[in-house]
Amino acid sequence: MPRHDDRSPDQLRPICIQKGFTKTSIASVLFQAGSTMVLCTASLEKSIPPWRKSRVEGAPVLGWVTAEYNMLPGSTSPRKQRDRSKVDGRTTEIQRLIGRSLRAVVDFEALGEHTITIDCDVLQADGGTRTASITGGYIALAEAVKQINSSRPILRDSVAAISVGVVDGTPVLDLDYKEDSTAEVDMNVIMTGAGKFIEVQGTAEGAPFDQDALNAMLDLAKSGIRQLTKLQQTDKLS
Repeated sequence: MPRHDDRSPDQLRPICIQKGFTKTSIASVLFQAGSTMVLCTASLEKSIPPWRKSRVEGAPVLGWVTAEYNMLPGSTSPRKQRDRSKVDGRTTEIQRLIGRSLRAVVDFEALGEHTITIDCDVLQADGGTRTASITGGYIALAEAVKQINSSRPILRDSVAAISVGVVDGTPVLDLDYKEDSTAEVDMNVIMTGAGKFIEVQGTAEGAPFDQDALNAMLDLAKSGIRQLTKLQQTDKLS
């Protein structure tokens, strides 16, 4: 059965990457997947959190990378309430996912006494905001580390993420909101450019799924992440 937007099961939504979208941060990227748009910006501090400092004399200084995620009020319909007093559970879970995904490829000793914060702000949501944040956030991180004088590479590899799922009995790649809201299985996959897994989040929304379905979704995810990795390196439209 064809998908509602006429994509094939293994086809990404149109991807657009715009670096330097804002001028006030050291790195900024507008990452767009279909109608989902996320602005990823990087901030650099020449310090590290107190808990990150070693108490062992002579130990190397290890830098830190963290992330924050937010959906702007107008990013969805109906309007999302602005987070003023506390961050909700979903937001906390997503920003922790973004942070640990990016940290998986960082050489903290090479980063040295620096903290990089990646802010991911969803301007428009149509499914896949967390995966778009990770993929765009990596580009912002890669731009930010160029500002640091290090004797060796700070990033060991690249990171990208994509959603896969089962919709109407068919494994499909890169779900938009319409597909995600009706999927029998919903999964997010985060991988390095070298093809190693960082995290796999999969849930059966209805009946349990078997090993064959899992393998089919992982194969789709690998294919999608290979495409995203190339786009991260070229910044060209898909």
